[in-house]
Amino acid sequence: MPIALLALTLSAFAIGTTEFVIVGLVPTIADDLAVSLPSAGLLVSLYALGVAVGAPVLTALTGRWNRKHVLLSLMSLFVIGNLLAWQAPSYGSLITARILTGLAHGVFFSIGSTIATGLVSKDKEASAIAIMFTGLTVALVTGVPLGTWIGQHFGWRATFLVVSLLGLIALIGSAFLIPSNLKQSKPATLSEQLKVMVQPRLLLVYLMTILGYGGTFTAFTYLAPILEQQTGFASATISLIMLVYGVSVAVGNIYGGKLADKKGPISALTIIFSALSIVLLVLTFTMQSKVAAVLTILVWGAFAFGNVPGLQVYVVKLAEKFTPNAVDVASGLNIAAFNIGIALGSVLGGVVVENYSLQDTAWIGAIISLAALIATRYSGYLDKRETPRPQTA
Repeated sequence: MPIALLALTLSAFAIGTTEFVIVGLVPTIADDLAVSLPSAGLLVSLYALGVAVGAPVLTALTGRWNRKHVLLSLMSLFVIGNLLAWQAPSYGSLITARILTGLAHGVFFSIGSTIATGLVSKDKEASAIAIMFTGLTVALVTGVPLGTWIGQHFGWRATFLVVSLLGLIALIGSAFLIPSNLKQSKPATLSEQLKVMVQPRLLLVYLMTILGYGGTFTAFTYLAPILEQQTGFASATISLIMLVYGVSVAVGNIYGGKLADKKGPISALTIIFSALSIVLLVLTFTMQSKVAAVLTILVWGAFAFGNVPGLQVYVVKLAEKFTPNAVDVASGLNIAAFNIGIALGSVLGGVVVENYSLQDTAWIGAIISLAALIATRYSGYLDKRETPRPQTA
């Protein structure tokens, strides 16, 4: 694999840390800023909203820019956003900083996915995306538990300062490792961009992505309070459990890429969404036991982000078929869909916590994951129906 993928992975690590570290800090921020758990959970939703807006809009606006210049600009914005979060004097200013950082996130994963696939042969595309997204999963393994530990011992503001330093390292890495002569597709016209937003087959993939992530984040957003209040773990133990979860995610992400390369996106996604539905349902009952909860979370992690390579390869594949001049925009919209799912899932989780209980977030997440499975199977059916049958003699 090209060394340029390492630069993308470094950036993904920094970005992944700032996106998901908030999950481990929800109780800490709620206490410090005197807001409710659902209000603190909104910091996950609003970050995701920034990604959802930034991915398609800024990807389209920067379509004519040099790809390396776009990446360096994004990482600069990322560093600034985290420094603002470090110095945020109030809940409102912290929200502003999170949205700003989310804007950078959206475009990074949009163009990063197409750069990654452009660096390798066709048969290694899913694996290349998986390697880039390994930065995201390694962030779950090390960045999130470390950031949670820092936030619990030195205050949540210190976490954002450390994340900004990670972003600076990633910025320097991109400056040295990303080639300046990256292959750049012809920018899509406005009509081509609009076509992406109304193409039925692409909209179905975006629905699969939204449901797939909505199901996971209905429960994942409130994992820290679930482990504290339902399972009975001390807050100091949460970062260790996040580490266990992150290790499982890293393995699952690589396996998800290989599975998508070997069996194809639809078969891989069918396996992953089926497993997610079952695991989230099981978590409803196991979260009351410390051993059973940790084992369930370990299995959950193996499937929670394993759908990323399959979904990204699938949307690029369909975009090349239906909107060949707007593949970057289609990829950007799928990144938006990931984060719409995260935003809707975390908001729904907040509603469930406020009106029902933390335990209910798991089985409701399972139902949403089951809906993602149904959408996936339907898309696979359409693929088969559209494939020309071989002529018989």
